[in-house]
Amino acid sequence: MKTIRFIAAFLVVTLAMNAAAQVVKRTEADKKKTDGRVQITDRQQSFFEVKEASDADLQWLKVIYRSLDLTKGKNPALYYPEEPNEDGMNLFYIILRNLAAGDIPAYEYLDGKEIFDEEHKVNVGEELDRFYITHTQAKGSTEKNPKFEIDDSDVPSNQVLSYYIIERWEFDTRSNQMKTRVEAICPVLHRTDEFGGEAIKYPMFWVKLNDIRPYMAQQYVFTDDDNNLPRYSLDDFFKLNMYTGDIYKTKNLRNLSLMQQFPEDDALKHAQDSIEQRLRAFNKDLWVPTREELQERAKAKAELEEGEEEESTDEATEVKAKKSTKRGAKATDEKKTTKRGKKTTKIKERKPKTVKSTSSSAVRSVRNRKR
Repeated sequence: MKTIRFIAAFLVVTLAMNAAAQVVKRTEADKKKTDGRVQITDRQQSFFEVKEASDADLQWLKVIYRSLDLTKGKNPALYYPEEPNEDGMNLFYIILRNLAAGDIPAYEYLDGKEIFDEEHKVNVGEELDRFYITHTQAKGSTEKNPKFEIDDSDVPSNQVLSYYIIERWEFDTRSNQMKTRVEAICPVLHRTDEFGGEAIKYPMFWVKLNDIRPYMAQQYVFTDDDNNLPRYSLDDFFKLNMYTGDIYKTKNLRNLSLMQQFPEDDALKHAQDSIEQRLRAFNKDLWVPTREELQERAKAKAELEEGEEEESTDEATEVKAKKSTKRGAKATDEKKTTKRGKKTTKIKERKPKTVKSTSSSAVRSVRNRKR
């Protein structure tokens, strides 16, 4: 009886150890990297995926197209490191590696008419050829599911100097909140011709952020030179809207960019700022302000009016002083003119002395003549 119990206990312990070993192996397989790619399970994919709100749940929607310059703000976090190293890899390496391996789909760049469906998926091999990216067939590649390998030296990461993103501003009636999320991202190559000159932009393809998000969540980046601890992942970078981007287009009936609508630089900048302000203020304008907000507004208004009154008083004093100064100067000039006039008058009125003739002198002269 004791032997049977011992055997049963041994079997239970053995099964438990085998199960634990399988869990460890599965965990190691999930973390294993192949050609710089992180293996993502379906469960991880569903965990990182952000569910899109249906049109029935949306009360308001604005689609914005932005251009992210990788030299501005915190955007350099998407560019560095230029080549994979112990710190990981940049965003373009992650996109291109997983696209070539068949892990994520990409869609055609249609300049404002993007449709993310099966019909508009790009042929990866043709895209690589179109942008002159050297590649080879990978193991397990089939006609229906092609896979490619790309050497690090053949990845034009240093030429991807900007990204286009599609940003959706949604007011969800379920949560009664304004939400901002990035729907898709497009790498943009900056290439110069053989004669040099200004670089030409070549938008490549669109990748939905939900498809690439699980891979971005594995890569942490530096967002501050003063703190060398990478605290945010690439997924956090877009989820928290840490990027800096200029609006170059809004979804409209004529499918025109802002540059086409406002050719002048000043008008274009004014339009971009106006759109930004309206987007930021939309959510605030939906709600009745609280008592504290009303008090703060009244206080700010009173301070503004007080400042304007002080400015007007100062201006009136300054004008008055100028007038008095002018009057004094005018009076002084008049006095000087009067004095000069009097002096001149005296000179003019001065009469020459006349010699008075007397009888004696006349007689005397006559006598002298007679003599």
